[in-house]
Amino acid sequence: MTLFPEMFSAADNSILGRAMEKNIISIDAVNIRDYTLDKHKKVDDYTYGGGAGMLMQAQPIYDCHKAVCNSIGSEKKVRTIYVTPQGKLFDQNMAKELSNEEDLIFLCGHYEGVDERVLEEIATDYISIGDYVLTGGELPAMVMIDCISRLVPGVLSNEESAQTESFDDGLLEYPQYTRPEVWMDKKVPDVLLSGHHANIEKWRHEQSLERTKQRRPDLYEIYAHKI
Repeated sequence: MTLFPEMFSAADNSILGRAMEKNIISIDAVNIRDYTLDKHKKVDDYTYGGGAGMLMQAQPIYDCHKAVCNSIGSEKKVRTIYVTPQGKLFDQNMAKELSNEEDLIFLCGHYEGVDERVLEEIATDYISIGDYVLTGGELPAMVMIDCISRLVPGVLSNEESAQTESFDDGLLEYPQYTRPEVWMDKKVPDVLLSGHHANIEKWRHEQSLERTKQRRPDLYEIYAHKI
């Protein structure tokens, strides 16, 4: 649910585009303006109590949400995510959980936000991608859609690649190499050329630990408390 559905055309490309062609996933950008009762397609107004900027009105959002739910045809309440810096921080574990849902609705806010009353009616989750403010919810929604979609079975051609990436086990991903064997006088580590799978896995785990410790000590500390 957005005021700028054309922004989601980026999803037509690459991995998500192929997944949509195969009907593994579907992404529908619904224009909230189509549901306003205002003849000028206005969807915002001044805030009560004063303050800078405009606020998105409840009616167009509510009617848009109702239409989307009707089109889905689900008997249960559809999980509806309000994209907001005030929400819970999005991470890989949350992506895994959301990838199990049959349907998801993302509400992309704009201006100074959304009338609180409609959020109380439709929002089930408040999610943020970081502690900063953007001009709208479209880019964060696209980030989450990409992350969630690639965890849906069949979206990635190699299922293992979704299980061995950064954050899957709480650690950053290990260094990786491809041909040529030597580039700019830098050689691929011998262990990766050995063909000894146990040693390779051991090396990769050690590298993940060291990389996480150096680059994300916050994650390393969490991981260290688990073991």
